[in-house]
Amino acid sequence: MPANRILVTGGAGFLGSHLCDCLVAAGAEVICLDNFFTGSKRNVAHLLGNPRFELLRHDLVQPVMLETDQIYNLACPASPVHYQFNPVKTVKTNVMGTINMLGLAKRVRARILQASTSEVYGDPKQHPQSESYWGHVNPIGVRSCYDEGKRVAETLMMDYHRQNGVDIRIARIFNTYGPRMAVNDGRVVSNFIVQALCNQPITIYGDGSQTRSFCYVSDLIEGLWRLMNTEGLTGPVNLGNPAEFTIRELAELVVELTGSRSRIVTRPLPQDDPVQRQPDITLAREKLGWTPSVPLRDGLAPTIEYFKRRLAEEAGPG
Repeated sequence: MPANRILVTGGAGFLGSHLCDCLVAAGAEVICLDNFFTGSKRNVAHLLGNPRFELLRHDLVQPVMLETDQIYNLACPASPVHYQFNPVKTVKTNVMGTINMLGLAKRVRARILQASTSEVYGDPKQHPQSESYWGHVNPIGVRSCYDEGKRVAETLMMDYHRQNGVDIRIARIFNTYGPRMAVNDGRVVSNFIVQALCNQPITIYGDGSQTRSFCYVSDLIEGLWRLMNTEGLTGPVNLGNPAEFTIRELAELVVELTGSRSRIVTRPLPQDDPVQRQPDITLAREKLGWTPSVPLRDGLAPTIEYFKRRLAEEAGPG
């Protein structure tokens, strides 16, 4: 029996809004909580007239009192541009926000899923990365507000589970892309698409040989839903597409699919940028029956169309 009343923090963000769509379509009552730092009302505007959907402007750093059966805790800036803009706030969202949501889950006996990240593995020395790998993270680097913030969030989840019996799930999300990413997101897929559509030089950091694995948003949302609704599995569970691409391959594919005149240029590699990133999804396959089904080329097509529309809206008439 699916949960009736579900809280999605960060629900107006890229992933959160797609999750809200999925849950409302499944018949749940959804409370979408967001402070709109990186989320946008545009992402959930189509749900506002739905009687099963409620939008609440709230900052997770402050406690909130609600009745709910399940909590998906997705609230946190997820791209370096945004999480480094106010690193202290990023840490607060990950730590105090998670404490507040765990306190709520404990009070109302809700199941809570924490959106963690592949960044907990840092610049990994194990390839591909399995859930048993402890990671290789710089605790004082410019990315640590996010990387260490998410690691502490996982710690809090496990401690509330062990100490207070809170029903938890931890998802380690790898690079995800698709419609509703912010134009100024700063992540590699959105950067390349916007640069290509504007016929600007496509900026690669380093020589472009570093690898990433790109998961289309619909696959990721299904993985989150399955993890939340599978009994006896706290996690962490890797959710991502194990198909690995170099950054240069991604750039060339975006240029091809957009028909762009952009040329590829290189810039120095940022501090602590991971060289390789690929999920081992054996656990998700075996325990959730989950495998991503959308190839990169197929997922990029609707993503490019979305960015075309957004750029046209921003350009305005004429």
